[in-house]
Amino acid sequence: MKISFSLILPSTLLLALALSASAQDGPGPIAPPPKFEVKRIPTEPHPGPPPIPAEEIIKKFAANEDVMKQKFDTYDYTQTIRIDELSDPGGKFTVTGEVYTRPDGQRYMRVDKQPETSLKIEKYNLEDVRTISSMPLFVLTSQEIANYNFKYVGQEKLDQLNTYIFQVKPKMLSRKRRFFEGVIWVDDQDFAIVKSYGKLVSELSGNGTALPFTMFETYRENFQGKYWLPTYIRSDDFIKVPDDQDVPVRLVIRSKDFKPHDAQAVGAAAVPPSPPSSQQSTQPASPK
Repeated sequence: MKISFSLILPSTLLLALALSASAQDGPGPIAPPPKFEVKRIPTEPHPGPPPIPAEEIIKKFAANEDVMKQKFDTYDYTQTIRIDELSDPGGKFTVTGEVYTRPDGQRYMRVDKQPETSLKIEKYNLEDVRTISSMPLFVLTSQEIANYNFKYVGQEKLDQLNTYIFQVKPKMLSRKRRFFEGVIWVDDQDFAIVKSYGKLVSELSGNGTALPFTMFETYRENFQGKYWLPTYIRSDDFIKVPDDQDVPVRLVIRSKDFKPHDAQAVGAAAVPPSPPSSQQSTQPASPK
């Protein structure tokens, strides 16, 4: 009687032969995919304490805000406002003017040329432009910081700058004025605010205007090695169209050619950016 050779082969050899035959006949069974896990950023970050006390950082950047605001209020500058419809087809609205301070202390934009527009969906006029140009900046001076709670949430590198990040929330809301709510980035060398992202809030709903823009991202640039002035502001939002679709729109505000109030009268040149006072003090790169 013949005995089948396969019956006396060790089980391990049978397994090896089976795998070899399978490899010759075609691909073997597919390994199960790795387990999919969703990693989420915690809503309450716990970065640990900053290298120096948070209260000291807040005190220092507030003192720099005092100096910046005082200097900023003495400057006129050229401002370009652009609104883009990020749709197909889309359009663009652009206007450039001179922003100056009136005797009553309010900012005003003087436009000598009509806006250029190719917008397909929304229409804007000079009154909207002046509303945009007069929107308050997020300046957290020594007098203002008493109205806010600050929470240190970590550090981040912005271009060549190392920054401390703080979450900012008003201690209480008011019907009479709007407060800043958002996040600020503070340079770890100059202890100046170099970027902010947030909105204006109050007890009243909305942003106080008929414009769709609510969240503002602001970048500052170093001037004369001393002052971090806001030169780039961007806001992305949506507008409703008749078929109930949301069309994305973008607001970009660029400011340049800062000069003292009397510069036009005496023919003084615009204040140019100077090399920063510290090794890392250069403006963070703003988005396009």
